[in-house]
Amino acid sequence: MNKISIIVPCYNEDAALPIYYKEMCKIMAQMKEEEFELIFVDDGSTDHTLAEMKTLHEKDERCQYFSFSRNFGKEAAIYAGLKNATGDYAAIMDVDLQDPPSLLPKMYEILQTEDYDSVATRRSTRSGEPKIRSFLSESFYKFINRISKTEIVNGARDYRLMKRNMVDAVLKMSEYNRFSKGIFGWVGFRTKWLEYKNIERSAGETKWSMKKLFFYSLEGITGFSVAPLSLASVIGVIFCVVSFLMIILIVVRTCIWGDPVSGWPSLACIIFLVSGVQLLCTGIVGEYLSKTYLETKRRPIFILKDSSEPDKELTHDMG
Repeated sequence: MNKISIIVPCYNEDAALPIYYKEMCKIMAQMKEEEFELIFVDDGSTDHTLAEMKTLHEKDERCQYFSFSRNFGKEAAIYAGLKNATGDYAAIMDVDLQDPPSLLPKMYEILQTEDYDSVATRRSTRSGEPKIRSFLSESFYKFINRISKTEIVNGARDYRLMKRNMVDAVLKMSEYNRFSKGIFGWVGFRTKWLEYKNIERSAGETKWSMKKLFFYSLEGITGFSVAPLSLASVIGVIFCVVSFLMIILIVVRTCIWGDPVSGWPSLACIIFLVSGVQLLCTGIVGEYLSKTYLETKRRPIFILKDSSEPDKELTHDMG
């Protein structure tokens, strides 16, 4: 009998938890030959999410919970869940049922019968999502795949089922600044992709605002590509060449036509342009430097406040 660990990150999801558990019970009954553990990770919720987790734990011993001391983010919750998973297989799944549990039996069958180390999911459509959000998401995937050697599939979800060897490889990447979609691609292993149509949330509201998605995309770009640093260098070289050519042009013009008074607005525009480019390049370098700074501080990825497993360590240090 194989054991399957299901990692479920939660942030203010007290309304969605009972619905999710009910659906998962159907799947676990369908896969009765396998052993399950449901690992709910409370990412510093401010509602009754933790209380709901404790209720599920009392009702069903297969339900475990780990509660953070504050909101550390979904990436930390995924890492904490994988760190505490004891199964031969591990799956990551959203509690809002946008990751359909009904796909799990098929994913498990593929790993049992075919030569794959993981089965991942991607949305084939973005129906029900704002058009501007869909456009920005697709643009992000196109951009990052052009500048990064690590392939990140368009529409990829965190929802995937992995064998133990891939889980162990992911856990070895204990960096503080995490971007799981990139990490899953970077560690390699054979992955089969399943497509499904976009599904609306079962309850509650999305916690991913445009601002959070923007910073999350920056995390992915700076975490898996140094192209922005190269871009800053290229821009610097281009402006040096342009400046050198302009100096030659000014010298030649002065020698031939003298030195007529030039308009100051054009000069001011040039100064603002060059200053803006300099600040942009400095900002790009600063973004990478800040991540290096955070990594060297070696702060824990998460801190536990409460857990159904009292013997578990309260923090997890990097490295």
